[in-house]
Amino acid sequence: MTVRVASYNIHKSVGPDRQRRPDRIFRVLAELDADIVALQEVDRRFGARATTFEAEQLEHETGYRLVRHAVSPLSSGWHGNALLVRGVVEAIDRRRITLPALEPRGALLADLETEQGRLRVVAAHLGLLGRYRRRQAETILEAIDSAESHLPTVVMGDLNEWSPHGSCLRVFRSRFDIAQPGPSFPARRPMFGLDRVITSDDIAVQSAWVHETSTAREASDHLPVVAELKVLAPGETAENAPLQTHAGVRG
Repeated sequence: MTVRVASYNIHKSVGPDRQRRPDRIFRVLAELDADIVALQEVDRRFGARATTFEAEQLEHETGYRLVRHAVSPLSSGWHGNALLVRGVVEAIDRRRITLPALEPRGALLADLETEQGRLRVVAAHLGLLGRYRRRQAETILEAIDSAESHLPTVVMGDLNEWSPHGSCLRVFRSRFDIAQPGPSFPARRPMFGLDRVITSDDIAVQSAWVHETSTAREASDHLPVVAELKVLAPGETAENAPLQTHAGVRG
């Protein structure tokens, strides 16, 4: 039994054609068939930062439920980040993480009850400047360490890290395993793996891939990334469930 997670920067529901079409985002989410999804850029950037989709519409169209972190009734996310769950997955605890940056940045942390037991999920969208990305990664690890209990943990999101040797990746790699499913940006001709899934050593990434379909190429400037995770039993090692990186889901 595995938990399927996904991360998707929806670019405020605006596709490469510059049309704001949340219906296309909903179709991509339905294609993902994930249990847990981290979204970035769910709200407009300026003004009241109003949402680009309504939670009720999202659930009606896709079956996903929004884990509430927003501080404004007009927003679906916090600093653009949102977590979605569906099926039997339920949030049992949640908190917001303020990240150091020149521009407002944040991350979300939620403890979720899944069929494999409790899982801690952090959803993040890191900044554009490398020196801040490193500090943001350190802040996320500090937030994980400050939690009252240890749980298997997955961090996912748009890290804005163009280099596989970037400083924020070195911070995460000191403690966690990093799966790069493949190039996810720009959507129409992906060349850079900005979107990643990062796991603690008590989770095995059984497979990871970029979800590249015709709908996804038109819905946002990023493609979603997806991973199948297995929470390891005490004494079990990740070698029993090695990483398989797919060439991508195409259509």
